[in-house]
Amino acid sequence: MGDSQTWTAAPGAAERARSVLASAWSCAVTANGGREELVGAHEVAEDGRIYLDVPDDGALLAAALCAPRGEPSAVLEFADVAPVPVRQRIRARLWLAGWCAVTDGRLVFRATRVVLHQPTGAEVVDLGEFSTASPDPLATAESGLLTHLADAHPDAVERLTRLVEPDSLHGVVRVQPLAVDRHGLTLRIERSRAHGDVRLPFHAPADTVAQLTERMRVLLVQANAAACTRPALQRQRTDRDG
Repeated sequence: MGDSQTWTAAPGAAERARSVLASAWSCAVTANGGREELVGAHEVAEDGRIYLDVPDDGALLAAALCAPRGEPSAVLEFADVAPVPVRQRIRARLWLAGWCAVTDGRLVFRATRVVLHQPTGAEVVDLGEFSTASPDPLATAESGLLTHLADAHPDAVERLTRLVEPDSLHGVVRVQPLAVDRHGLTLRIERSRAHGDVRLPFHAPADTVAQLTERMRVLLVQANAAACTRPALQRQRTDRDG
């Protein structure tokens, strides 16, 4: 689907990777030929090291102790899942290969390779950029912000479609907020058998929730002033629901 609204400022790969780490609650670990799921067991340091709380008899601890020198001891996989129900909810996957070591009673993972998989393709993240990047300032609040927008303000989401090019709304059956970062809001445009994403940029970055509220207000003012109305969108929804 070619929803090609112009994409302006957006997080780079390193910032996006760090945002996935900051907001993810679980991860999958592959080590010593085995795979296990960890839930609520990781913490990320400022330099990108990952501290893991793992069981004493787990594969990851064994990998840290037994891996041959010069070989990665584990691969960690994190999934970035959209908090609002949409088609294909996984927005990105983050894979990190690297070394584990026991430090001060905790297992510490340091990546030697970082790969970010997004719908646009896979990108190897520069390790220097990864270690110095910070997550998006809205990353940990994003889930609550998007679910509130979708559940409490569907009328606002509807109005925001006035900022979307009309061709991208042909045959649409549903529009949902997919993602938000300091640079803009992304909408998921769903049709009967296809979907695509459109980004609505903010006029200035939003580094706090208060600033985000102001940026969203500006977008809604722009939407209200837009010449393009959405009767076709409402008719499509009426046909589907009726």
